[in-house]
Amino acid sequence: MTVMCEDGLARPVWAATAGLMRDYYDTEWGMPVRDEQGLFERISLEAFQSGLSWATILRKRPAFREAFDGFDPEKVAAYEDADRERLLADSGIVRNRRKIDATITNARATLALREEGGLVDFVWSFQPVTTPEPTTYEEIPTQSAESLALAKALKKKGFAHVGPTTMYALMEAVGIVDTHLVTSHRRGSSGVWPR
Repeated sequence: MTVMCEDGLARPVWAATAGLMRDYYDTEWGMPVRDEQGLFERISLEAFQSGLSWATILRKRPAFREAFDGFDPEKVAAYEDADRERLLADSGIVRNRRKIDATITNARATLALREEGGLVDFVWSFQPVTTPEPTTYEEIPTQSAESLALAKALKKKGFAHVGPTTMYALMEAVGIVDTHLVTSHRRGSSGVWPR
């Protein structure tokens, strides 16, 4: 169910209160991301979010961007042990060694994918033929055949921390699928899927 907010727009409960989450929902979540750096950032942040709330990641996103050189894959791919230690000491981000290592690994895999057309075309090639049309939260999938296939394919390309649930969250966040509730004012706003 959506909630009718004070501005007359219907939003899911998680975005019903004014602030960071609403701004993210209204302007960013579900909108197409078709640039390498932007998509690398989203893959990285989805991995860091695993086991945490998205609100935590959003609050820390400015610090993540600073710590990871704006998620420039070329810069992150060149990180060495000193960079890992710097990141592990940075209280502004999520200090998880496995997730930090995965981000560096994924930057290197992103550069390698350039020889095959690049990260953006690779990830978007897993766009399904149809998108869910949920009317309740319970109807929103947490993974799909496409997110499972994407996760497997990325792992084969050397990516880490890219499970099917994390990849489904990525697909939602970057507009590959539209899981806005059908009663939401944002349904169909990506231009990828008709309302």
